[in-house]
Amino acid sequence: MFPARIAGFLLLWPFAAFAATDDAALCEVAAERAAQASGVPVDVMRALTLVETGRSRNGAFRPWPWTINLEGKGYWFDTRAEAEAFARESLAVGARSFDVGCFQINYRWHGQAFVSVEQMFGPDENATYAARFMGELFAEGGTWEWAAGAYHSRTETLAAGYRTRFARIREGLDGTTADLPVVVATDEAVQVATLSTWDPFARGTTTSGVAVNGSLAGALVSSGGGSLLTRAAGALF
Repeated sequence: MFPARIAGFLLLWPFAAFAATDDAALCEVAAERAAQASGVPVDVMRALTLVETGRSRNGAFRPWPWTINLEGKGYWFDTRAEAEAFARESLAVGARSFDVGCFQINYRWHGQAFVSVEQMFGPDENATYAARFMGELFAEGGTWEWAAGAYHSRTETLAAGYRTRFARIREGLDGTTADLPVVVATDEAVQVATLSTWDPFARGTTTSGVAVNGSLAGALVSSGGGSLLTRAAGALF
């Protein structure tokens, strides 16, 4: 018999090979790995990353690792380097409340659990932290739907909308996603900000490629903002 670790690697190998050439698959592979390591169901982790960073691209609704949500405005970048540069400039001008990576971990409340903001973009590190937090929330609330809502917000009206979207995406993970609402980012507007023109404190309305308010699910979830993870945790990495 194969040792469990080898069997687990073989199970993930098709995803890992795909991830080498497809950045969206980085979130999917990380979700699978974190689920196996933590005991959080795989479909819960896969649905969570889709709610947080999912977008329609090339006819498929998939997550994206190089994302930042700054004060309610979401950005998808083509590369990790561009996303990290955006995050560093955010910090340089004093911004602290922004969410990063596959599972949109909030820097203000949870950055101390990572060595650096760059590490927070690591799909595996991001997913591991999200899985740990989801496990704690499940222990508190008793269902994965409740945990997902609390992951987004402790305000019930905001959590309720998020739970609904999470449940619909989770149910559609067999590949039936045509009826799911699509986040506003498109192929034509993958990166919507440049470091030379970005105003971190500007407020505006929804524009092409930008999700305004809340997580990257944007107005599909609620009209309110706030951090995704509402309490700090100890160092993890």
